Amino acid sequence: MNHKHLLACCALLLALPAAAATDKLLLTGGVSTIDGAAGGGLTPWGVIGSNASAGQWGATAFASAAKTRDYRLTVAGVAVGIDDRFELSLARQVFDTGATGPALGVPGLKLRQDIAGAKWRVAGDAILDSDTWMPQIALGVLAKRVNAGGLAPTLDALGARRDGVELYVSATKLLIAQGLLLNGTLRATQANQNGLLGFGGTAHDQVKLMPELSLAWLINRRLAVGAEYRRKPDNLNPSLLGAGLKEDDWWDVFVAWAPAKHVSLTAAYLDLGRIVPAVQARRQTGAYLSLQLAY
Repeated sequence: MNHKHLLACCALLLALPAAAATDKLLLTGGVSTIDGAAGGGLTPWGVIGSNASAGQWGATAFASAAKTRDYRLTVAGVAVGIDDRFELSLARQVFDTGATGPALGVPGLKLRQDIAGAKWRVAGDAILDSDTWMPQIALGVLAKRVNAGGLAPTLDALGARRDGVELYVSATKLLIAQGLLLNGTLRATQANQNGLLGFGGTAHDQVKLMPELSLAWLINRRLAVGAEYRRKPDNLNPSLLGAGLKEDDWWDVFVAWAPAKHVSLTAAYLDLGRIVPAVQARRQTGAYLSLQLAY
C-alpha cells in the first residue's frame, strides 16, 4: 500500500453515503492510534471506531504527526466500523530518523511501515453497561510490514524480520456518571519500536505479552484529558551496537477535543524514551497532534 492507495481508500470511504445517521456519543469511539485502530494515540481500546452504533456502519480517516528531539513520525489511515461490533483499519507510518541516519551511515533514512488491522467486540457495551462493572472487551489483530531502506542489512544482522503480527485484547470501562474512561490492553508482540525496527531479534525471538493502560476524564461531551502508558519488549542484541537498542516504555498525556460531530483533534506530550541509545542517548520527548474525521 502506497500513499496514493491510502488516499484513494480515504476518499472512497468518506464519499460513500451512510446507511443511516450515526449517533454514537462524542469521543466514546476513541480516536485513531498510530497503528490505525480506535483507541488513544499509543494504544488500542476495546471500542469500535467511527460514529456508528448498533445496526449502523461508519468510517474514519486520520492524519497524525509526532515530533521529538531527534525524530519525526507521520501517520495516515482509514478505518471502517460495522454494527459497533467489527472494525477494519489501514495505516501507513513514515519515521524520519533525522541525524541518526547519517550516524548509522544511512543519510536521509526514512522507515516506512504499512499496517492492516481488524478488531472484534466480543463482550460488553461501553454505553449500555456503563452503570455496571462489565467492560467492553475486544480482540484485535495488527499485521505489519516495514520497509527499512538502507537500514535493512543492519536489521538482518540483528536477526529482525521485516513483517510481524500482533494480537491484543482490550477492555474498556466507561463510567458516564463519573466522566471516566478506563482501558487495559494486553498485546502479544515481537515488534521492535512498534515494528519500525522489525520483529524479533537475536537476543529474544519469542512473543511477549505487554500491558498497556489508558485513563481519560471526559470534562464535557466535547473535551477529554487523559494519559497512556505502553510497556515495550527488548528483542535486539545490545552487543552489536555498543549501548544497544534497549527499548524504553512509552507514555503520554493528551487532550482530545471534538468541535463538531465529525471532527476531533488530539494533542499530546509524549515520552518515547531512548530509541537508539548507541546514537542518541537523550530521551525522545515531544509533541503529538492528530486530526480525525469520523462518520
